Amino acid sequence: MNLAEMSIKEIRDLLEKMDEVPKDFLQLLKEDKRKGVHDLVRQMEQAKARQEKLACQWEEMTTFERSLRAEGYEHLLGIDEVGRGPLAGPVVAAAVCLPPDFYLPGLNDSKKLPAATREAFYEVIASKAVAVGIGIVSAERIDEINILEATKEAMKLAIADASLAPDACLIDAVQLKDLPYRQLPIIGGDGKSVSIAAASVVAKVTRDRIMAKYAETYPQYGFEKNAGYGTAEHLAALERCGSTPIHRRTFTGVKAQA
Repeated sequence: MNLAEMSIKEIRDLLEKMDEVPKDFLQLLKEDKRKGVHDLVRQMEQAKARQEKLACQWEEMTTFERSLRAEGYEHLLGIDEVGRGPLAGPVVAAAVCLPPDFYLPGLNDSKKLPAATREAFYEVIASKAVAVGIGIVSAERIDEINILEATKEAMKLAIADASLAPDACLIDAVQLKDLPYRQLPIIGGDGKSVSIAAASVVAKVTRDRIMAKYAETYPQYGFEKNAGYGTAEHLAALERCGSTPIHRRTFTGVKAQA
């Protein structure tokens, strides 16, 4: 192979077909005098560094799962919720059981992921998970029992909806009473456990879709953009139009209008 006779496009096409670039070929690329070839080498090395960083992150975020499986726990449910803070809409929890060989580099706390990435990850998780459960608790119920108890209720509903008796539950920060499974509450768990991170993504996408549907009924509040959180636009709409049946009275201090 005479590298000097190849165009930069031909070299790029060749590199894209390689799973791994041989060291001797990489050395030839580095010795090439063309700037375009040097740019390809830099891009390739940057991509490799990103993949290595993501692989290292994945190793760290599977620590709890590997430890539990080493103890003989097979079916692990990651559990997380979304929607404690909004002024409107439900709190949504998800319970996700991932297969042992699951690998989705970049999976993290849903709040740290761009919306497009969350949507893409949601589809992967939904298609490859052993089990997925969803728990939804309404604004009305939140007003009845408070947001912490509503969060716990949503988590229990998600576990029941998963239709799988787990060997252990990895839960983001919360301890659930009367749960007949081993629990591992992890503070900041959606950034420390892939199972909880997966539940975070499923819960977030599910709730965002719910709020987007509510936006069709109540367009003035911008729910498709703010998901019920107290943005300036949302607060202005509350002042102008009053609250809706999906607003939380205990959060807004305003009685819902029919």
